Amino acid sequence: MFEFQPVIDVGLSEQRGPILVTIAYVAVYYAVLLYNLRVKKTLGRQYQQRGERFDRYFGQDRVMLAADRYVLNTLEHMPPFLCLLWLHAIFVGPLGATVAGSVYVATRIAYPFLMGTRLERLPRRVLLATFTGYGVLSYLGAAICWAAARS
Repeated sequence: MFEFQPVIDVGLSEQRGPILVTIAYVAVYYAVLLYNLRVKKTLGRQYQQRGERFDRYFGQDRVMLAADRYVLNTLEHMPPFLCLLWLHAIFVGPLGATVAGSVYVATRIAYPFLMGTRLERLPRRVLLATFTGYGVLSYLGAAICWAAARS
C-alpha cells in the first residue's frame, strides 16, 4: 500500500501562517476574476441598451481595461510570490513568510482601489502597492539567498 512520505518534514501547524496567506492570495485572485466577470456582463448590457457592439477583447472601454489590469496584475505576480513565500517559509522560517506574505496580499487588495475603476493613465498612487509588493518579493528572495549562502 502506498504511504505518503514527505520530502521535507515540516509540521502543518508550523506552516499555518503561510498556508493562510496562500489561501488569502488565491481568494483575492478569484475575487478579482469575479469582479472582472461582473464588469464584462454589466458593460455588455450597457452597450446593448445603447445599440452598440461590446468588443470584450479588442475594445478600448476604459472600465473593462481596468478590470483586466487587476486580473493580469494579480496573475502575473502569483508564481514568483507563491514560490518565494514557500521557499522562505520552509528554509528561512514561517513567521517572516507570514508577515511578508500578509503585506503582499494587502498590496494586491489595495491595487484596484489605488488604480481606480477606469484605466486612463496609470495613477501615481498605484505605485504604493506596486513598489511595496516588489519590496516584499525582494525581501523574501534576499532572505532565501542569505539562508542558502550561510548553510
